[in-house]
Amino acid sequence: MRASAKALQTLHERRHDDHDWLVLLLDGQSFADDQVVIALGVTTTGEKRILGLVQTATENKRVCAAFLRELVERGFQTPAGLLVVLDGAKGLSAAVREVFGEQVPIQRCQWHKRENVLSYLPKTQHALWRRKLQAAYAKSTFAEAQRALRLLVKALAPHNASAARSLEEGLDETLTLHRLDVFAKLGLSFKTTNLIERVMARVEAKTHRITRWRTSDQKQRWCAATLLEIEKQFRKVKGHQHLGLLQAALRGKLSSPLAAA
Repeated sequence: MRASAKALQTLHERRHDDHDWLVLLLDGQSFADDQVVIALGVTTTGEKRILGLVQTATENKRVCAAFLRELVERGFQTPAGLLVVLDGAKGLSAAVREVFGEQVPIQRCQWHKRENVLSYLPKTQHALWRRKLQAAYAKSTFAEAQRALRLLVKALAPHNASAARSLEEGLDETLTLHRLDVFAKLGLSFKTTNLIERVMARVEAKTHRITRWRTSDQKQRWCAATLLEIEKQFRKVKGHQHLGLLQAALRGKLSSPLAAA
């Protein structure tokens, strides 16, 4: 108990001003029948760190904004600019813009967008539309990918208007890496929230045998202790040698197509 309590305290209190940060990934995850929002940071040189977690019933704007402000107060600084990767939850997106500004580039998770669209369609059509969506997102330039996705919106509309609206909603935010012209080099790491998803899968694998949790504090302690143990095995993100391209793109974003959207 003492070790897990210390781990939770470490996660809640440790400073982050020992690095310059470039990418922030946020995602709501289920853990022991509760919802937690996990923040994972990537430095300008590609190192990953679990920045913190907060337990919340939903990805609530007020709770998430307070959580992000706490990270900033503990030294989460982004002098080279910031890219935020989200699953598309409106509360998280609103919290990010409130804390980091309306112009902060947000990359919506392409996997979540694709699966949301497929959820409106019969299962017999999933394989076909999954291939079409993946092919559209794989286009090398923003103009090509945007054109391909808009054609899919038109193709979907006569058959399933709800699926078409789902794809159209926030479409350009799923192409932020394309807009910044770094998709080819950094898409593997940042086009989805998979960096967090994989971490939480490992947390669940280590804690799935626990069938009875006594308190919320126990859940948070075990989650924090497991996250920090997994963090010791982190490697640099794939494509870290190209993060300078992202820095340059973020510095120039006000004169790029991103600002005109």
